[in-house]
Amino acid sequence: MPLYLGLSQWSHKDWPGNLLSRGLKSTDHLADYARVFNAVEGNTSFYGVPDTQSLSRWDAMTGDDFRFTFKFPATVSHQGPPGDNIAPALAFIEQLAPLHHKLGLLMLQLPAACGPEQLDGLAQLLQALPKRFEVAVEVRHPAFFAKGEAERRLNRLLIEQHVNRIIMDSRPVFAVAPTTPALADAQQKKPRVPVHIISTGSSPVVRFIGNPALAANTVFWQPWLPRLQGWLDEGKSVYLFVHTADNSEAPALAATIASALNAPLPPFPGQRPDAQGSLF
Repeated sequence: MPLYLGLSQWSHKDWPGNLLSRGLKSTDHLADYARVFNAVEGNTSFYGVPDTQSLSRWDAMTGDDFRFTFKFPATVSHQGPPGDNIAPALAFIEQLAPLHHKLGLLMLQLPAACGPEQLDGLAQLLQALPKRFEVAVEVRHPAFFAKGEAERRLNRLLIEQHVNRIIMDSRPVFAVAPTTPALADAQQKKPRVPVHIISTGSSPVVRFIGNPALAANTVFWQPWLPRLQGWLDEGKSVYLFVHTADNSEAPALAATIASALNAPLPPFPGQRPDAQGSLF
């Protein structure tokens, strides 16, 4: 099964001339991005569902093997008990119809306030979702990292529902002092949770939040290599999403990890001699 490697966005102000060709309109960045990566986190869907025209355009700009992972909107994950939000969850999935054939994962990112008392409601929501789509859940409540009954209940639920537990590895950005605005912002916004390595579904998901000083990340990502390869050897699809504090250096970090996995990325479009995009 494949390794799906991607970033948390396909456009960034620092990427033209590197990952992306110079001179492109931002609406054309996805095509360059998809020449290198085969997956992306669709974080904008947390704030609102993309319109049909945008979804169709994204389909046209990506190959058949590309996978989008969209976050459920806040109306599903952050407004009331999960079990009360089945209708908006199903409506969201239906609105993604133009990209159903390229949906890798539907990501449910729960807030830190969503704790063990919400597990029954979470079960109701997960049971109601169409089984033909892969789902991944990210939790942030401390009880789900305490290796107690609450975490065991969560893991049992996810295993029973064939749902993937997202593994957040934010250690690199918290291992150093916040000496730059990007690091200070990341330490304020990113969750600092223990790294519990578990595969509850057929598509393990790792979100790796790296330090902008790329060499400082090696001690954190190297131990992931045998685990990722082991999942692939078991026939699982693995999703690895690479971030850095402000994502400026995320493409370079992802390329380094890909090479270490013996899955080197194609050349970055912005680094080709003919990388000047059309201005018109």
